[in-house]
Amino acid sequence: MMKQGLHPLGMIGLVIAATLVGRVLPTWTLSLATIAASNALIALGIVVLARTGNVSFGQGLFFAAGGYGVALIANASGITDAVAQVIIGAVCGGVLGLVIGPLISRYSGIFFGMLTLALSMVLYGALVKSSALGGSDGFNVGRPSLFGMIFTDPREADFMLYAVSVITTGFAGIAAAILFRSELGLVSLAVRENNLRVEYLGISANRIVTINFVIAAIFAGASGAFALMAQRHIDPQFAYWTTSGEFVFVAVLAGYQSVAAVFVASLALELVRSFSNLYLPNTWQLVLGVFLLGVILFLPRGIGSLWTRDRRKKKNSTATPASAERGVVL
Repeated sequence: MMKQGLHPLGMIGLVIAATLVGRVLPTWTLSLATIAASNALIALGIVVLARTGNVSFGQGLFFAAGGYGVALIANASGITDAVAQVIIGAVCGGVLGLVIGPLISRYSGIFFGMLTLALSMVLYGALVKSSALGGSDGFNVGRPSLFGMIFTDPREADFMLYAVSVITTGFAGIAAAILFRSELGLVSLAVRENNLRVEYLGISANRIVTINFVIAAIFAGASGAFALMAQRHIDPQFAYWTTSGEFVFVAVLAGYQSVAAVFVASLALELVRSFSNLYLPNTWQLVLGVFLLGVILFLPRGIGSLWTRDRRKKKNSTATPASAERGVVL
């Protein structure tokens, strides 16, 4: 299965190249790319979960848990290191996912999605009413550092955050690609098709959904840490349903067939949003909506189908006539 896609060493090379490219990018592009990488990370978790046939409409729950967890721990202990904050955010999201996952994995379909949305809105309501956490205004945090180095130059600070976000998201993508080709990834697809048959094979479908759910929660918590560091401010909007909806948009645009498509979809969405907001400030929502509808209409399986479809055609063309007659694809 590892031969069906790019080798992990090649993926690492792409991550390093993308990081070095940041040195020549304009400052505004660094900020946009950081946001795109952060959104891609949480959307990647949604794609991991979607392979089991479930879609979470409340990933803002873990997004906010990671952000608030980092903010509280950083303010209390003085931790400003970017890598440490990402780890804290991932742990906060993962712990919350471990608590909720076994309970919510019993449901599927629209019930699963609505439960995650409801839990996210419950957290949003609690954060708005909590004066200790700043209420609806939230609170600020300090500028992040890296391994003890403090960046006073805004350009260097933006590049540092860009580099950390790209490397973290890139390695998360490599892990997801390996996961998709593993036994767990293949069983996840089987759960999506028919979870009852999976149970007959002696595999717990609920356990598979829980594992994927926790992975998605870890990615969302780390993404919340990046959003906090980029904005240096956190508020209950992190847990609001519209925030979760944006992440689902990215996952829908990407599709579940390709990891690279998640990054492409996230960057494309941010570019369309930024340029439409710049040149069409009064109708940028309309432009964004038309873009989303266009992709869904012409690429119903997501942006990733552009190259996965070509690869499938090449594989079919290499099949021998005898195997083609029997319906076998080599």
